[in-house]
Amino acid sequence: MNGAKSLVKTLLASGVDTCFANPGTSEMHFVAALDETPGMQCVLGLQENVVTGMADGYYRIARKPACTLLHCGPGLANGLANLHNARRARSGIVNLVGDQATYHRQFDAPLTSDIDALARSVSTWVHMSASAHDVARDGAAAVQAASTYPGNIATLILPSDTCWEAAATVAAPLPAVAPPPVDPFALENAARVLRTHGSVLMLLAGNAVLGDAQTIAWRIGHASGATIRADFVTSHLRRGRGCMQLQRIPYNTDHAVDFLKQFDHIILVGAIPPVAFFAYPGKPSRQYSPDTQLHVLCRPDQDAMAALALLAQAIDAPVVPVPDPGERPPVATGAPTPEGLAQTLSALMPPEAIVSDESITWARSFYQYTHSAPAHDWLHLAGGAIGDGLPVATGAAIAARGQRRVISLQADGSAMYSLQSLWTQARERLPCTTILLNNRKYNILINEYKSVGANPGETAMRMLDLSDPDIDWVKLAEGMGVEAASATSLEQVGDLLKESFARPAPFLIDLRI
Repeated sequence: MNGAKSLVKTLLASGVDTCFANPGTSEMHFVAALDETPGMQCVLGLQENVVTGMADGYYRIARKPACTLLHCGPGLANGLANLHNARRARSGIVNLVGDQATYHRQFDAPLTSDIDALARSVSTWVHMSASAHDVARDGAAAVQAASTYPGNIATLILPSDTCWEAAATVAAPLPAVAPPPVDPFALENAARVLRTHGSVLMLLAGNAVLGDAQTIAWRIGHASGATIRADFVTSHLRRGRGCMQLQRIPYNTDHAVDFLKQFDHIILVGAIPPVAFFAYPGKPSRQYSPDTQLHVLCRPDQDAMAALALLAQAIDAPVVPVPDPGERPPVATGAPTPEGLAQTLSALMPPEAIVSDESITWARSFYQYTHSAPAHDWLHLAGGAIGDGLPVATGAAIAARGQRRVISLQADGSAMYSLQSLWTQARERLPCTTILLNNRKYNILINEYKSVGANPGETAMRMLDLSDPDIDWVKLAEGMGVEAASATSLEQVGDLLKESFARPAPFLIDLRI
């Protein structure tokens, strides 16, 4: 047994059974170990940012880490944007990054780089194995770090000789690290605020926006009169019938400031204080009022659902049903609009679907029109680095083992960052439906141009335009092995969605908006 095989066996023993990979020469012994050791599902991505994005989407649904296999420093660098997003989403990932053999580094070969420095920019835990005898133990430690609540990026750097040299052991799984308990003084303070103040916002993030936690949050809000909202950058929400009709804090700074100014107190439940995505001339960075008092019920590294349960008990919040959202709407007709597409999606979405939302500007009003859809999971871009929508959808479909329909609401500009995801969807025969929102421009940047007070001229608008030449998404998808069709009306969208949902294969709808 060599170091690579000892690591694969250790990963499997530790519960890591999926590897998203784009390997190179330094990783060939690990690839051979994957070939010789049953139990590990190996998924190829054609670019490293697809690989890391898939691992992010996988964790959000599976709630356990997968590993990535990346080629040296440049391979890791290619995947950094979606590792940034995964870090912000608090997803657990074990990165395995190949490196020059220990004795070869002194020669400064072309692919030699400072992998440690790159890894630390997105990782909570970074380590380089010193010998083949250390690899298994280091692998178990990486899984433990990645699995620590709420999820962390762990990067293990593997000099190639640590993989090909002989190793004696397989490491046993390390115990899970329990999250820190809720501070009783924080709990007592939050209960006091709810009992004695009327204008209170409870801001939810982490597992506070998943199914059972929402039910508890609704009890607290119903008993105390507090308003309940989700953090805008929450990465994963449980939505649809049986869930709270939960809205997020607005993205737009003016809208967020206007909404938040009514609250004298904000209780943070796994969330951080709401701040603007960017600084804007003459506008505040903090979106809440300077007079608003912040109260931390629990930090992001603490179990928010457990904190909510204790808080409900502290204020004697009775069990009350979540309000029924009403009947599902009919399929909308006419020209595409955000409201009409949301209504159509709500009408046709299959039960337990997964929505990967990188719609950017066009679908920010979707929530209010999809509360009556069957229960589903909604995944958001959490870190702001565009290009995660298609990889996250692909990883989520892998985590669901092909048993759940995954729907991508995907802006055209950001889709170009990681369109290779479509190839993996076709290769793995995943039930993914992409609604490509094709406005042929970087509309988010046009809006941001106005927000910073700049006056766009001809040169600026040309830099934000994607229509010269037009990008043919049907041909691109078909070139990746994914069947595709264009739509210019909501009736066409509805028909194509029905057709797509009836087949266990990926499909792309090029929706001209």
